[in-house]
Amino acid sequence: MVCGGFACSKNALCALNVVYMLVGLLLIGVAAWGKGLGLVSSVHIIGGVIAVGVFLLLIAVAGLVGAVNHHQVLLFFYMIILGLVFIFQFGISCSCLAINRSKQTDVINASWRVMSNKTRHELERNLDCCGLFNLTAISQDDGSCDAVCRHRSTICPTCGEKLLKHSDEALKILGGVGLFFSFTEILGVWLAMRFRNQKDPRANPSAFL
Repeated sequence: MVCGGFACSKNALCALNVVYMLVGLLLIGVAAWGKGLGLVSSVHIIGGVIAVGVFLLLIAVAGLVGAVNHHQVLLFFYMIILGLVFIFQFGISCSCLAINRSKQTDVINASWRVMSNKTRHELERNLDCCGLFNLTAISQDDGSCDAVCRHRSTICPTCGEKLLKHSDEALKILGGVGLFFSFTEILGVWLAMRFRNQKDPRANPSAFL
């Protein structure tokens, strides 16, 4: 049987959604692991990662059930939701690849201002730095920087410098991975659309498709 047939489309759609399910479970597991080991204590960060994982898992389950049962309604909503996710993810990925260093600095400054002191101190300990960009204001915001470098010398690197050092590479990786997954979403929409319009060879030939 050629790969354009009913069975091939069904198997391809099922395989794609199994991959999405694994990615969703991986996101949930990594968030729980990071929280359990104390790597990240921010409830907002953990909650956001888990929410993305659960959302992806639900979409994958809907697509998998729709593919197995050739369910027209589920496949329709699966196509619509996956198409919207593609548009959103494609835009975010392009933004990550296009953002320049000055914009990264603005984003880091804005993020630092809205962080709680607990999150700032955790970031300073993990990165071994103090303050954001101003060495005269060691977290300078409240003088309680807990970084190891503070016990070794009176001068610590700023967190802003360390964040900028790796942000460009991280944004390129994030944008590249996001673009890759966005095109798999377009593949999922195409497969679902094709599969919906195919006749199940085991169904009653006189039944409405």
